[in-house]
Formats: sequence, structure tokens, C-alpha cells
Amino acid sequence: MDKSQEKTAETNEKRKGPFPAVPTTKVLAIGRFLASPTPEQLKAIFPKEVPDTVRLYLAGKIDQWWVRQDQKGPVFLMNVTSAEEARALLDKLPLGEAKLMEFDFIELGPLTALHLLLSEGWATGGK
Repeated sequence: MDKSQEKTAETNEKRKGPFPAVPTTKVLAIGRFLASPTPEQLKAIFPKEVPDTVRLYLAGKIDQWWVRQDQKGPVFLMNVTSAEEARALLDKLPLGEAKLMEFDFIELGPLTALHLLLSEGWATGGK
């Protein structure tokens, strides 16, 4: 199992502890180049990569995007409900198809501690 699959598997395990499970509402996708693209690859791939990424943004699949400060790849906050859906979308981008980039995925959901505010007695300290 590769690193990104391990992280996905960890997020899919049943949560243990005082907080209930919540649905995945976003996925954080952290990209990294597997190898530095050559100037020829950049000229061939980026004219397709950029518009295809913009299309995902305009389709509402990418909510926000950044570049890592170490310049090793992009970071996307995605409007999808599973790491599998995010992977399927990003693997279709030209850098993914060329096997030059891979992503780690972190599934995100509503802050579970907010459930405590709705619990009977919580706001009054149990009185």
C-alpha cells in the first residue's frame, strides 16, 4: 500500500472516542512531483494542465488552490466527498496521466466537537 493509500485508509477507519463520525465534505489534496519535469515536458504538458485544472475549478470540484512553498507541487481544497473521487479527478490531469505527479489525500469533515454544543446539559455544565 503506498503512502497516499495508507492515509486514505486511516481516514476511513471507524472513529473511536467521544465524538461521533461526520461525513467527508472536502478533501485536501497535497501534490508532489515524482520527478522534476524537463523543459520539453513543461512545454508539452502545462498548456493542457493549466486549462484542465481551471475547468475543475469552474466545475466546482476545486474550491481553493495553492502552491507549496517548497515548489514541489500544488495543494487543492476539493469539493468532493471521498479521496477516491479526488484521486480519479486529479489522475486524469495531464501531469497525472504522465505519471509525473501524485497526491496525498486527507478527507475533511465538520468539526466534531460542535456536537457537544448540541448535547443536553453541555451549555449549562450538566445542571
